[in-house]
Amino acid sequence: MQRRHFMVGAATAALARPAIGATTKTIVFVPTTNPPSFDPVWNPAQATRTLGLMLYETLYTRDIALNPHPHMIEGHLVEDNGKRWTMKLRPDQWFHDGTPVLARDCVASLKRWMVRDAIGTTISARLDSLEATDDRTIVWRLKKPFPFLPYALCKTQPTCAMMPERLAADPYKQVAECVGSGPFRWIADEFVSGSRQVMAKWEKYVPRPEKVEYGWGGYHVKVDRVEWRIIPDPATAASALTTGEVDWVEMPLPDLLPMLRKAAGVTVGRIDTHGVFPVLRPNFIQGPTANPVVRRAMMAAIDQVEEMTAVMGDERAGWVAPAGFFLPGSESDTDAGMAAIRKPMSTDEIKKMLKDGGYNGEKIAFMHPTDPSAYDALCQVAEGSFRKVGLNIEVQTTDWGTVTQRRNNAASLDKGGWSLFPSGFPSVDYGNPVLAGGLRTNGKDAWVGWPENAKIESLREAWIDTEDPAERKKIAAAIQVECVDFVPYIPLGQYLTSGAWRSNITGQLRGPAPVFWNVEKA
Repeated sequence: MQRRHFMVGAATAALARPAIGATTKTIVFVPTTNPPSFDPVWNPAQATRTLGLMLYETLYTRDIALNPHPHMIEGHLVEDNGKRWTMKLRPDQWFHDGTPVLARDCVASLKRWMVRDAIGTTISARLDSLEATDDRTIVWRLKKPFPFLPYALCKTQPTCAMMPERLAADPYKQVAECVGSGPFRWIADEFVSGSRQVMAKWEKYVPRPEKVEYGWGGYHVKVDRVEWRIIPDPATAASALTTGEVDWVEMPLPDLLPMLRKAAGVTVGRIDTHGVFPVLRPNFIQGPTANPVVRRAMMAAIDQVEEMTAVMGDERAGWVAPAGFFLPGSESDTDAGMAAIRKPMSTDEIKKMLKDGGYNGEKIAFMHPTDPSAYDALCQVAEGSFRKVGLNIEVQTTDWGTVTQRRNNAASLDKGGWSLFPSGFPSVDYGNPVLAGGLRTNGKDAWVGWPENAKIESLREAWIDTEDPAERKKIAAAIQVECVDFVPYIPLGQYLTSGAWRSNITGQLRGPAPVFWNVEKA
């Protein structure tokens, strides 16, 4: 199925800029979708993640090879056979409200994140204590070793963001202020919901001394401001880029890339090194999708090649399919159980599966966001595939911000609940079971959908505890076999997108998400 094509000649929306000094250097950036929140711990949406990287910092960050490095800390000392970690904050770090970054702020932020993140709950279960022993020292005491602690603390969805203790004290409340210690600060009085968000260089920010490599090293800000402009229509965003009304479009529609490559003053390139791992997430506690047979039938109905073609069109080099429950080519990628994904079942076989499994045409509430355009394409193909095998799909068209709010609703369908929605996991987190939050099956503490599967949880713990690479491969294979039966999510493939920017914008760093340090505007 091919995606609909957009007219490039669509009239560009009014893009009025605030009055600023003639010498002020501002980058106008068009994100893929409107950030539903500026709290990257509360909301793991991709746009919130990218926004959070500008405003907040983490104790560790990643280089281009995704290895963790100390960032807010000078380093760490590991003692007691891996059960005691001592981390020392580097000096001269300041929050955007002018207060110094202290160890107690970080401890409060860490505890808030551990409540809300899938790997955070893993750490919490192994934790004896976490305390600030002085203004710069953080001490972890674990019940059992967790060598992946630096990897966990630099993951970006949800981001383990450091914020003042006064804001981080309540993990069950979304922060009402945007106060981090990152290289950019939030300009609250220029915020226009659904239209514009503005960040300015934080003058008190002191970069690390190392040469920058994606998230590792010194964050040197070379512009005065970055303005996020929300333009939902892809053709309008592309047109604004060609006329110079915006400087950078994060993810243009693939159909528009040939035009942008020919446009004067525009550069097209791939910044994202790992791409998106798209899935469909079922509801496990109510409705038809609580039935594992229905979930298996839905997975059998999906043609991943068709899904990826719908998203990427002629950009064949930008996607991989079929994919299992781990990222293709990663350390945990395995052929185990892949026959169920690679070998398509006939329509009649799937219909029989549903009938034998007790499905009687009950409504499946499918939340279909029309932004970003990739999710729209994925949903359109999936809906056709599901109807073909006799599933009663009720399409509920909405925007992505609404999906990120409504998916937290655990009520029945007649009380605003849901059955299914699309999501795009960051591919960098799906190479093994540790960071892959969507693989957690710990019931009410799992990510939305709330799957519960003791076998997957047990295998995940065994993977973490062993240091034998061969044994980890065996365990990953066992996890995938169980996932094929249980279906914690329906994998749709992997895609890598291109960005586009004005040719006077230089210095972008390649990595899993766009970052704005090191970027210059001539």
